[in-house]
Amino acid sequence: MEEEFEYEREPKTILIVDDEQPIVDILVYNLKKEGYNTIEAGDGISAVNIALDQKPDLILLDIMLPRLDGLSVCKRIKNSLNVPIIMLTAKDGEIDKILGLELGADDYITKPFSVRELVARVKANLRKVEAVSAPKRLEEINEDKKKPTKIVLGELELDLDKFEVKVRGQIIDLTLREFEVLKFLATQPEQVVTRETLLEKVWGYEYYGDIRTVDVTVRRIREKIEKDTSAPKILITKRGVGYYISTRYK
Repeated sequence: MEEEFEYEREPKTILIVDDEQPIVDILVYNLKKEGYNTIEAGDGISAVNIALDQKPDLILLDIMLPRLDGLSVCKRIKNSLNVPIIMLTAKDGEIDKILGLELGADDYITKPFSVRELVARVKANLRKVEAVSAPKRLEEINEDKKKPTKIVLGELELDLDKFEVKVRGQIIDLTLREFEVLKFLATQPEQVVTRETLLEKVWGYEYYGDIRTVDVTVRRIREKIEKDTSAPKILITKRGVGYYISTRYK
């Protein structure tokens, strides 16, 4: 029985991509203190090569990089690896661009950042990956083939085992974070969920005062599942409160 849970004790490896060595040194020190392994890259091209070669468990990725900018790095890596990426940005106004484009970034944090907050974000994103992978590994060990669990709400269908979403019968390509947001809302249809609750339950860390991450992720989901994003029928906004999944659309 002990070997079944060996994967939980393996230290995670984090790729730090930043061309400012003092920041890298601070991150390396604090992440190692938390028990993580770290690898480093000082430019965008090296970051892509190291990520694809060593397949880290999580990437901390600065936007402003020599040779290849962080947004391009994110896109290239996400085309090949399903790895959580936390973007580091010095400009608060870049947040929509980071999360709004089809890059697949999972989270962001602005400089200067609190080390405690950054470590919390790292842990939260890794927990999300574990929540997905641990049941799969245990299922393989026990050879436990259970029936797929699905949520069907009108034209929206979620397969919780396959992490697959269909709208009007068509498979929709969502990131893990987008899937988790949709799943959380779909498990309680017609119930309005606040942005703060989504931030806490889906992102997994305490509310730090910036809920734009939720808004932008919801916008990105809508672009994929709605026929008309200006008049959404599935993922609805309750102005000033939060979001909910409607079961009344046609």
